Amino acid sequence: MTDVLCASSSEDVLAGGQDVRWPLQAITLAGISWKAQCHNSDYTPMLMLHGWLDNAMSFIRLGPELSKHTDVHAIDMAGHGYSGHRPEGYGYWLMDYVADLAELIDSHWVAQGREQVDLVGHSLGGIVCALYAAAFPERVRRLVMIDSLGALSRSADETIPQLRKAIRKRLSGSTSPVIYPDLATAARIRERGFSPLSSDAAMALVSRSMRKQGNGLVWGTDPRLRHPSPLMMTEEQVQASLAAVTTPSLFVKGIDGLLAERRNLSGREHLIPGLQIAEVPGGHHCHLDGEPEAVVAAIERFLRDV
Repeated sequence: MTDVLCASSSEDVLAGGQDVRWPLQAITLAGISWKAQCHNSDYTPMLMLHGWLDNAMSFIRLGPELSKHTDVHAIDMAGHGYSGHRPEGYGYWLMDYVADLAELIDSHWVAQGREQVDLVGHSLGGIVCALYAAAFPERVRRLVMIDSLGALSRSADETIPQLRKAIRKRLSGSTSPVIYPDLATAARIRERGFSPLSSDAAMALVSRSMRKQGNGLVWGTDPRLRHPSPLMMTEEQVQASLAAVTTPSLFVKGIDGLLAERRNLSGREHLIPGLQIAEVPGGHHCHLDGEPEAVVAAIERFLRDV
């Protein structure tokens, strides 16, 4: 595998993991790798994808635990963490993330003889993993979705208003970045975000999301990530994509997570054949905040039993 370890990696900060770079044709993705504590020669590597505006540190508590028997790789998706940004004039389309994952797997695992991977995705990462598993079932041995069960959808009659909103935002551009004096200040802002976090969880994510500017820090995530998508899937398309997943799959559902609040999504649970469901304590970031041991146990049980 042609991954590149970074000399500045800190195993203490990364809980025994190492910073890695995976070059692709048009972008370089970054991430954190935890090498297996022990495994046999036919092990299946595990790839993890985080949620919107998060980064690979989202899996700082899961990665070390799940690396007991296999290599675990948490990926910074494009525009997030230490990964590259899309070129000027491009946005962040959902399907481009799926294409990134396909190229990453083909060029850095299949090319080295690993025909399949296990996928673990949180929120947006879970959506991307499910779409990839539907399109390339031969490449995915097991699929785990954490507080994620298909893309957000829009009705067909919202297509043009959504397109107008997205283009107007693209033409107006992003606002000037806010400069923070230190990580702690930025972490306090993140604590109060759309999905609230504890101070420790917020600090973990913020530590990989900031860059220096002058005497302070600004968000290193691409500001275009906040731009509206020009085109979103209809509910019919989302349901069809979930129904196309044939990979053995697990839905880890936070009892107080976002999907618990969105009752209109509960009907999707029957779409993936044989979908297993594990309810765990915690909110949207149940794998990072609170009691992630329950998430680890659910994933380990799923990988062992299927």
